[in-house]
Amino acid sequence: MTKPPILVVEDDSSVRTTITTFLELEGYTVDAVASTGAAIEKLAGHSYPLVLSDIYIDERTGLDVLNAAKKSNPACAVIMMTGRGTMETVMAATRGGAFDYIAKPFDLDTLLETVRKAEASMAPAEDEDDDDEVLPSSEMIGSSAEMVQIYKTISRVAPTDATVMIEGETGTGKEMIARMIHHNSPRAAHPFVPVDCGSIPASLLESELFGAMRGSYTGADRDRVGVFEAAHRGTVFLDEIGDIDGTFQLKLLRFLQEKEVRPLGASKAKPVDVRIVAATNRDMKKLVDEGVFREDLWFRLNVVPLQLPPLRERRGDVALLARTFLRRYNDRYHQTTVLLDSGLRALEDYTWPGNVRQLQHMVERLSILAPQGRISDEAVRDAIADSQFNEADGETLAETEKEQIRRVMAAANNNKSRAAKILGIERKTLYRKLEKMGLS
Repeated sequence: MTKPPILVVEDDSSVRTTITTFLELEGYTVDAVASTGAAIEKLAGHSYPLVLSDIYIDERTGLDVLNAAKKSNPACAVIMMTGRGTMETVMAATRGGAFDYIAKPFDLDTLLETVRKAEASMAPAEDEDDDDEVLPSSEMIGSSAEMVQIYKTISRVAPTDATVMIEGETGTGKEMIARMIHHNSPRAAHPFVPVDCGSIPASLLESELFGAMRGSYTGADRDRVGVFEAAHRGTVFLDEIGDIDGTFQLKLLRFLQEKEVRPLGASKAKPVDVRIVAATNRDMKKLVDEGVFREDLWFRLNVVPLQLPPLRERRGDVALLARTFLRRYNDRYHQTTVLLDSGLRALEDYTWPGNVRQLQHMVERLSILAPQGRISDEAVRDAIADSQFNEADGETLAETEKEQIRRVMAAANNNKSRAAKILGIERKTLYRKLEKMGLS
């Protein structure tokens, strides 16, 4: 079978030569160009069945190449590649009809596998809608291969109504992912309602989600609309779904099957149209195997699984995250704190048991407390040691830390909750310390 010709668009000459030589050795005819202008000119005069393009090239981007390729040949399979992947570029590429999106650096076998998949899938494409909509900015930061894979899954599942189960450690950004799914779905104009199932007592969870009529229980002095009804036509995010008890698991299963709610004390049920996105930091398969969580409910929730990697498995994103957070807090606190190379290396070397959330709070703290506004390796090590000390013993702080508390409180405009997060201690612990300092 004759292999299709390929247009390669890559501004890095060494990468361009490597890809071209490799594909030619595999039997493909390759035309390679170094700019978007040259690519668009090629596409205007020739209908390529397969295009491989970098995203960030020159004054224009690979998305312009994608649009030109689709305009020239709607059936063209376009593979995008970049070392700076974001949720926005993946969504734009997906909406524009890209076949796939590869994060750099990649090995050539991965590239060949993707090219072969594109070749095998070539068929007349359905009508593509050129979407020039300005995409909403996201808080999700990361361009590692692991995060690009997450973005790709989100871009595919968001436009559907499929139930999504997000698994990941605390601090990996599960609610953020749920919000991204909602904001990129047809339900975006309607409510997004998060529910922390782990913080609501089992006796109250039913009335919280399904609602209750006046007089249905002691203290019910008025009708109460439940979360599912309040989120009609929108999305409900059920966080820590693994914490719900067995009795309510059956009620939730019935809701997912019937899509109707019956408030406590009501005589009849009412239909509700909501999408469910669930999340947990627990091993759900283990809970199912142990009989703690219903298998049939698990199947209903786990239609599209999303496993968020911990930060220690995407260390290449630490620098991007740290610099982004530092810019944010420098702007917020009107500072010019600098992250030194030694400080960045110390951040990259740490395991981050609290994941991105811990890194964010650490950078915020360092932006305020770093000596002379310079985040060095020593400043990072001291901040990590202080956080570990505070978590282990929340009763006392050294005398030298009093000045840190004063500075953080001032930077946080005396918002105690915010200051406690920056300092890495419990809010009640901060209250006790402030009282001892005479600042309560």
